[in-house]
Amino acid sequence: MRNAAVTPRGDLMRWVELPGRDAPRVYVHGLGATSPAYFTETAVHPLLAGHRSLLIDLLGHGLSDRPADFDYSLESHADALAAALTSAEVSGAELIAHSMGGSVAIVLAARHPGLVSRLVLIDANLDPITPVPGAPGSSGITAFSEREFLDGGWEQVREAAGPHWWSTMRLADRTALHRSAVRLTRGTTPTMRELLLKLPILRTFLYPEADGPFPGAEALEEAGVRVVAVPDCGHNIMLDNPEVFARETAAALA
Repeated sequence: MRNAAVTPRGDLMRWVELPGRDAPRVYVHGLGATSPAYFTETAVHPLLAGHRSLLIDLLGHGLSDRPADFDYSLESHADALAAALTSAEVSGAELIAHSMGGSVAIVLAARHPGLVSRLVLIDANLDPITPVPGAPGSSGITAFSEREFLDGGWEQVREAAGPHWWSTMRLADRTALHRSAVRLTRGTTPTMRELLLKLPILRTFLYPEADGPFPGAEALEEAGVRVVAVPDCGHNIMLDNPEVFARETAAALA
């Protein structure tokens, strides 16, 4: 495990690092997750193994610190990730990022272009999200105010998330979890989708085939984004169908 100070007061982001050749690969988890749990199987898959790989946890999540004065916006997450990668002497990285982590990766590539050479986005959030009481994930979390969430709303989120997701969500600081969800649902200006359309790097977007046609796929493809429907999976594509995920990710990074 490695770490780097990423805030003025020295809060640490931590990651599990697998040695290997360049170009470095950086794996970024989604809301309430942790990269080692979600990506280890595919990071060592024969089609993807052999590169220097950083399975990194965003602030407030997993192995990383949980600063109470951090705003947990997508921009702040991206800047903290940039500080960690710079400390690790990583540049021109291939980012493989899931859900909220994909949103952070898009913002990172827009704000710190020298750090990112390619993006593989896994069912990432591209647009603002409407709060929905009782829903799992960010839409359900943001239906509560921060105080309501901390005072017991998190228990309802736990039930909606189910035991698998909660096994990593419970590792996240609850304030960080709520603030990250709120800022994710608000999105960015321009939106994450608009930022993605303009990035001058190779980009691939993976989404579950069962969800039907991906909204806005035609515009993404016209902008050079490779959009791939992955069969036999839900939102956690790399866990549900690791073989196809590894094949499509290897093709994107070939």
